[in-house]
Amino acid sequence: MALGQLTNQIVLMFVLMLIGVLINKVGFMHTQTSNDLTNILLYIVSPCLIIGAFEQTYSAARMKQLMLVCVGICFFYIIEILIAKFSFGRISNINLQRITKYGSIYSNAGFMGIPLTSALFGNTGVFFAVASLAGFNIFSWTHGVSLFKTTKKHPDHWQNFREIIINPNIIAIFVGLVIFLLSFQLPTPVDRVIHYVSSINTPLSMIVIGNSLGNIRISRQLIDWHLWLAIFFRNLLFPIVAMFILQALTVSGVALDTTVLMAACPTAGLVVLFTLQAYGDASPAVALMSLSTILSLATIPLVFALMMAF
Repeated sequence: MALGQLTNQIVLMFVLMLIGVLINKVGFMHTQTSNDLTNILLYIVSPCLIIGAFEQTYSAARMKQLMLVCVGICFFYIIEILIAKFSFGRISNINLQRITKYGSIYSNAGFMGIPLTSALFGNTGVFFAVASLAGFNIFSWTHGVSLFKTTKKHPDHWQNFREIIINPNIIAIFVGLVIFLLSFQLPTPVDRVIHYVSSINTPLSMIVIGNSLGNIRISRQLIDWHLWLAIFFRNLLFPIVAMFILQALTVSGVALDTTVLMAACPTAGLVVLFTLQAYGDASPAVALMSLSTILSLATIPLVFALMMAF
C-alpha cells in the first residue's frame, strides 16, 4: 500500500471529523442525537459491513492468515497488558492509573479502525479486521472492565461473557464465518441492503467522532506526563510491537497492513464510559482520547513508514 494513499485517506477522515466538530459547534447534533447515531452504527451499520466482508468464496490460504492474525492479536494484547501494568501500576491516583492502563492498551478499533480499513482495503481488509475487532471486545470486556472495578468483590464473569456474546459485532463475525466457510451467497435484495447500509459507515462514524471532539475542554493540569506516555504507547509503541509479532508469525499482505492499522488507531472512546461508570473524573480520559485521536493523523502514517522500512 502506498504511504501517500494512506495519508490522503486519513486526511479525508479528519476532514469528516471537522465537519462533525462544526456540527457540534452550531448545535445541530445534541447529546441524544449522538447517542442514537452511535447505536445505529454499533447495532446496524457495523454488523452489515462485517457480514458483507465475509460474503466471498472460501479460501484455505486466507483462512490460515486469519488464524495467524488471531494468534498474533492474543500475543500482543498480553504484552500490552504487562507493559501497561509495569508502567502505570504505581500511579498513586487510582483514577489516572485506570485511565492510562486502559487508554494505552485499547484502540478505537470499531469506530475508526473499521471505517479506515474499509476505505483503504475494501471487503478484504474488513475480513481480516474482524479479528482485531473480536480481540478488542473479548479483552476489553474482561481485562478492560476489571481495571475499573470499584470493589474487591469477585468479578462477574458471567456478565462479562454475556457482554461479549451479545455484542452485535461478535454475532456478525460468527454469521460471517458461516457464510465464508460455506461460500454462501446472500439473496440479491439482502445483499444490496447490506451494501447500502454499509456504505454510510465511514462518513457517519467520522462525523460522530468529530462531534465528540467538539466537546473537548482541555486544561493544562490535565496534560499529565503519564497521559503523554500512554499516548506514546497507544499510538506508536504498541502498533510497532504488533507489527513485529505478526511478521514473526509470517502474516503478510493485506492481513498484516490491516491488523497493524487497527492496532495503530487512537485510544478507544470506552475509556470515558468506563471511567464514568466507576464514578471517576472523566476529564483525563477525555483528554487522552482526544489528544490520541488528533495525533493519530501523524502517527498512523509514521507507523506504516516504519513498517515499510523493515
